[in-house]
Amino acid sequence: MKQANYFMGIDLGTQSVRVVVADMSGNVVVSDEQAYETLYPQAGWAEQRPADWWRCLNTAVANVTDKLSIGLRYSISAISVCATSPTIIPVDENGEALTNAIMWMDNRAVKETELVNATHHPILDYCGGEDSVEWTIPKILWIKNNQPEIYQKSYKIIEQLDYINHKLCGKFTNSVCQEACKAHYVACEGGWSDDFFNQAGLEDYKDKMILDVTRVGDVLGTINKDFAEKYDLNPEMLVVQGGIDAHIGMLGLGVDRAGKMAMIMGTSFVQLCFSEQKLQLDGLWGPYDAPIIPDAWLLEGGQTSAGSIVKWYMREFGVDKMDNPYAYMNEQIEGIAPGADGLVALDFFQGNRTPYKDANAKGVIYGLTLSHTKAHIYRALLESVAFGTKNIIDSFEQNGSPVNTIVGCGGVTKDKVWMQIISDVTGKPIVVTEDAGASALGCAIVASVGSKAYMNFEEATRGMVKEAYVVEPNPETHAVYEGIFEKYVEIYHQLKGTMAGA
Repeated sequence: MKQANYFMGIDLGTQSVRVVVADMSGNVVVSDEQAYETLYPQAGWAEQRPADWWRCLNTAVANVTDKLSIGLRYSISAISVCATSPTIIPVDENGEALTNAIMWMDNRAVKETELVNATHHPILDYCGGEDSVEWTIPKILWIKNNQPEIYQKSYKIIEQLDYINHKLCGKFTNSVCQEACKAHYVACEGGWSDDFFNQAGLEDYKDKMILDVTRVGDVLGTINKDFAEKYDLNPEMLVVQGGIDAHIGMLGLGVDRAGKMAMIMGTSFVQLCFSEQKLQLDGLWGPYDAPIIPDAWLLEGGQTSAGSIVKWYMREFGVDKMDNPYAYMNEQIEGIAPGADGLVALDFFQGNRTPYKDANAKGVIYGLTLSHTKAHIYRALLESVAFGTKNIIDSFEQNGSPVNTIVGCGGVTKDKVWMQIISDVTGKPIVVTEDAGASALGCAIVASVGSKAYMNFEEATRGMVKEAYVVEPNPETHAVYEGIFEKYVEIYHQLKGTMAGA
């Protein structure tokens, strides 16, 4: 290990960008967060302005560096970025966006997804057998089919991460994390498959996609000179390749081996496990070929709507105008027993990502009577997200990947009531680390490995991640929830046929 130094991590999340500076022990010396807007131009669509990302990133970096001495700024040896994915943007040769970015949660490419899946190409075996409507290739195909003038004008169609890395060091490159997990890059099958792209209708993918795949932790170059001068940063600071926000969050949680499941708990929930073996999956995504740690397969589940459902409730019921709406609602549900007095909700407000992979799935509140209150509805919604998590964990375990412990991060970890519900429903202990913003810390870990301060990710996570507390499940409550979970599953299957046209 080399002499102590510092690392900058940048986490571009769904709602905001977080910038941290951390030391060799994982202590976050300073941080700042800036929010940007998501646009919803049509039902199922979600867009953001790339210029907003860069503006907010610069504001956050300015706020962070203003709190640091010149000496410490020059001790920041490397910077790494993680970002939502697939969030894609058509750009010109200078890397400037030609349109708003199509967000990861955008569901517009339903027809294109169906066409991709209709190929039944063997390469789909590496993503659980089928694409998601959220993924890269359906989104690119949608642009090709519906915005042909933009498609022809674009130099490349790139990821949010690629856009920011280009701003930071002037290079067009992509991360194996994004490409293996969202765009069908499979290293053990030779990388890109011409045959797959031809069958999917993207014969010109080599013209429109970045093909230079780099590994997480690879050095892309040094920081842009103007950027370094603007914030009095070390002009030799290395720009190190990052990856998907949730996936880099695994490192920030200290998840680097099988048996532990990382769960990023924010607007959406993402569940991630490593596997030593290539598994045939049903209802999950993967197995992805070494997208983070070399020689480790990655398995993924996810819930498109989680924290966003609570935000919807707060907004639509007018609770968000209170000083502390979350504390208020937790007081309201304190006397309501598990099961919300017969209410069962489905958490599919923006479709189901896994295990059903159903873009047409809808949110449901079942069992309402005149005796129920808005507090009952709130508890049922919290439980619905927990049921969605249990559904995914069951899928992991049925596919041969046991989950002994959940390691959680994100805004939901601040809500102790919801955390206990999730632990009780799943029957799993939930470990919370000291830095709940694991994705930004994960970026700092990646930067530490890229700069050779640590020699590998295992060494870096051992040195930089600390456990804060554990939420233990209540066995009696878990037993109650087992029966309610069966009803949750049954309601979906009973209503599935009506959801497509709703």
